[in-house]
Amino acid sequence: MTTGKINVSVENIFPLIKKFLYSDHEIFLRELVSNGTDATLKLKHLTSIGEAKVEYGNPIIEVKIDKEGKKLHIIDQGLGMTADEVEKYINQVAFSGAEEFLEKYKDSAKDSGIIGHFGLGFYSAFMVAEKVEIITKSFKDEPAAHWTCDGSPEFTLEAADKTTRGTEIILHIAEDSLEFLEEYKIRELLNKYNKFMPIPIQFGTKKEMLPIPEDAPEGTKAEEIEIANFINNPNPAWTKQPVDLTDENYKDFYHELYPMQFDEPLFHIHLNVDYPFNLTGILYFPKLGADIQMQKDKIQLYQNQVYVTDNVEGIVPEFLTMLKGVIDSPDIPLNVSRSSLQADAAVKKISNYITRKVADKLKSLFNENREEFEKKWNDI
Repeated sequence: MTTGKINVSVENIFPLIKKFLYSDHEIFLRELVSNGTDATLKLKHLTSIGEAKVEYGNPIIEVKIDKEGKKLHIIDQGLGMTADEVEKYINQVAFSGAEEFLEKYKDSAKDSGIIGHFGLGFYSAFMVAEKVEIITKSFKDEPAAHWTCDGSPEFTLEAADKTTRGTEIILHIAEDSLEFLEEYKIRELLNKYNKFMPIPIQFGTKKEMLPIPEDAPEGTKAEEIEIANFINNPNPAWTKQPVDLTDENYKDFYHELYPMQFDEPLFHIHLNVDYPFNLTGILYFPKLGADIQMQKDKIQLYQNQVYVTDNVEGIVPEFLTMLKGVIDSPDIPLNVSRSSLQADAAVKKISNYITRKVADKLKSLFNENREEFEKKWNDI
């Protein structure tokens, strides 16, 4: 067993994390589930190029609440870590940005992206937990490791008896954060941030009726079973090629994004560009009601299928903010204030690209079916 001090010159960064990031403390779940997803996708890549001699299988991420024990578990079946890797990535690398973080945000830190920006994603756990454990086993043939830290710079690292590959993070939820032991709250957060993550996420179970066999005697009742409840759609429409989608698919996805929206969209635009920046997405022209102001902030911004914000001011030109839909881009800088976002060169190009795509769509609708276009003109 190892004990040691986390390598950071600031005596105790945890209260600072809690204090500075408190307005965004719910994003700890987004960060931890994203880490699990990254670990799984990295394993997928290593197995595909033959560097990891293991069976990739059908890995999932599981989120479990233990209300009595006041614990929240996030479990993945990804790469896992050796004890040395825990020492490196958790105790050293994650804190390399600590001083820069403190320097930059000592006055205010309202930017929801800052944790990940400084390699502190894992440490967001301490915004809601008084103690955090990591139990992890690498895909390499090495013993499992168990890391524990109670929010002071001291940690313990010892061997664990975990036999399956992957990482389990256990948060001992603090007294001021007990809402995160409520099922409705965790479901709400998973739906908000992780609804379209690329790895299936299991949260609890649900009941399902088995079909009655055709040869069953009359009066046979359907059997009810409990099955795993997966809360996300790992392959949302915007990750597919337009040729593989029908008009019906686009409409279905619109209603998946906006379950309370009963009108059909007027039309959609599929965005897909990989140079000079990467961007995918689907934008919809909604049928506008009287509550035009209410309909703003309906475009959702994602980064690699992780939800970031629905305030896309600066990325989408003001006159197009009535549109709905999804934009997904790894190239939008998420760790800056909105004023510098508007000045960012990549963002300017993205904004121009979206404007051009909307103009092209309107032009082609006009040219291809003027009568249909005129019917929709008032809404446009």
